[in-house]
Formats: sequence, C-alpha cells, structure tokens
Amino acid sequence: MSKPSRSGFMIASLSALARTHPQSAAAAFVAVGGAVTIAAVYFFQYVLGYQPCPLCLEQRTAYYVCIPLAALLWLGASYGASSKVMVAGFGVIALAMFWNAGLSAYHAGVEWKFWSGPIECTGQGGAFGPASGMLKTLQQIHIPRCDEAAWTFLGISLAGYDVLVSLGLALVAGWGAESALARRD
Repeated sequence: MSKPSRSGFMIASLSALARTHPQSAAAAFVAVGGAVTIAAVYFFQYVLGYQPCPLCLEQRTAYYVCIPLAALLWLGASYGASSKVMVAGFGVIALAMFWNAGLSAYHAGVEWKFWSGPIECTGQGGAFGPASGMLKTLQQIHIPRCDEAAWTFLGISLAGYDVLVSLGLALVAGWGAESALARRD
C-alpha cells in the first residue's frame, strides 16, 4: 500500500475543514485568495513593469476592504463570533466582490472596445492648461490606457481574470454567510 501524497493530504485536510468549520474555511479562503491576487498584481506592477491604469487601481479597492475583513471574520469564527456579525461581514465581502466583478467586466469590455471607457484613461484628451506649457505638460504625463490590455493569457486580460476571481470570492463569501445563517437556526 502506498503512502498518500502531501498534496492529497492537504486537499483532504482542507475538505475536512470546510465540512467541520465552514465559516473559518470561507473566511480563510477569501483572505488568502485576496492576498494572493493582490500579490500577483503587485508582481506584475513592480517586478514585470506593467503600470496599472486608473481602472486597474480602482479594482484593487475591493481587495483592500475584503482582505482585512475576511481576516477578522476568520479570527471571529475561531472565537465564536455571533452569527449576525458573521453574516454581515460575509455580506459586505460578497457585495464588494460582486461590485468589483462588475467593474472588472466593464474594464474588460473597454479593452475589447465593446464600449468607451473613462475619458481620463482612454486617450480622448483632457485639460492641459495654457497652450504655452502644453508641450512640457504632455512630456511629463504618462497614464496607462484603460482601453489597451497590457497583458493577456489565453486571450483574457488581467481585468478579465479579475472578473473570475471576484465572482469566486463573492460566491465563497455567500457560502460563509449561508453557513453562519445555518448555525443560527
């Protein structure tokens, strides 16, 4: 008889945690999944040199809210926080991630030229001040365009992948809220 692999053991452990402590598992998944996502975008920005456009930066806001909230819920689940607090926290995470999925879908649509994006990041112009200083101002400004995907994999941009990640985290948060409601009954 062969010894189970380390990855098989980890999957079995995570599965057992999800069955026995679903709120902790949901909060941990959102916190870790969100942190990995933010780490990945920082890697793209600071290591690979892909500068984020204004819509990319706005998409990060949901993670900045949800990661610490999920960490607090993870801690709260460990110490027996009330189901009302857990439901409210998971509800906020789910709403923020659904909002972010919509924003990411909008951004992906801008990249695919389905609709126009915000004026400030699609190269449609803006106020540059007096004409005498316009050339100097133009030389100093470099805002990455929202309507051009800087990186794609399998034809999907980072904004497209953020739709999938945000929806996944929203669904996990919904599962966490559902398990908190079931605990109350």
